[in-house]
Amino acid sequence: MIEIKPLGSSSAGNAYHITDGCTALLLEAGIRYKDIQRALNFQTSGLAGCLLSHEHGDHGKAAAEVMKAGIDVYASQGTLDALGLPGHRAKPIRAKHQFRIGTWSILPFDVQHDVAEPLGFLLANQAGEKLMFATDTYYIRYRFKGLTHIMVECNYSLQLLNENIAAGRVPAMMKKRLLRSHFSLENVKDFLIANDLSQVQEIWLLHLSDNNSDEAMFKREIQELTGKPVLVAER
Repeated sequence: MIEIKPLGSSSAGNAYHITDGCTALLLEAGIRYKDIQRALNFQTSGLAGCLLSHEHGDHGKAAAEVMKAGIDVYASQGTLDALGLPGHRAKPIRAKHQFRIGTWSILPFDVQHDVAEPLGFLLANQAGEKLMFATDTYYIRYRFKGLTHIMVECNYSLQLLNENIAAGRVPAMMKKRLLRSHFSLENVKDFLIANDLSQVQEIWLLHLSDNNSDEAMFKREIQELTGKPVLVAER
């Protein structure tokens, strides 16, 4: 059974521990490595690998230290180059090219963000469970069948963003970037409606904005839309 443990989920840093009971992985390495160690009770030797979505510091700042600890880091060549990660622990992967880590079969897919070569991930285990992970994207072009777990960015609400801009709490220039780089509540809803949720056991909302989100509202609205258990990753 898939277990998900957020270690950090905000613009300050993102990292998530997942396991299917056999193979443990780290998704993102955007918090200090010592904080990753502490959150995992210093059991990082049990990690079979680390998947990186892109090179921004809040997702990859600890990648070099993760590699020094003997853990392979899997990311697109664009991400590895942007982070300056050479060596045998840096494993280049490509969108739509499946690979395996332990009991996980992993299919990277392209997402839309203002970086070199960002990826999302579809992970399937031997028990037939499927987890989709996508963050820092304003659109997901793909549709997925048989998902059991969803980890998806829900960074901001367009309504809250507009209210903050009107009140002078957020600069107007931020809106243009957010619209072309991050997943809004409205886009998350559209994505969920377009996908097969019949087997979904839980939905995790990730990477909520400090200023332009409302955790209780986001959780309530996604639960009402999907009828599924919704969890919000702690910031």
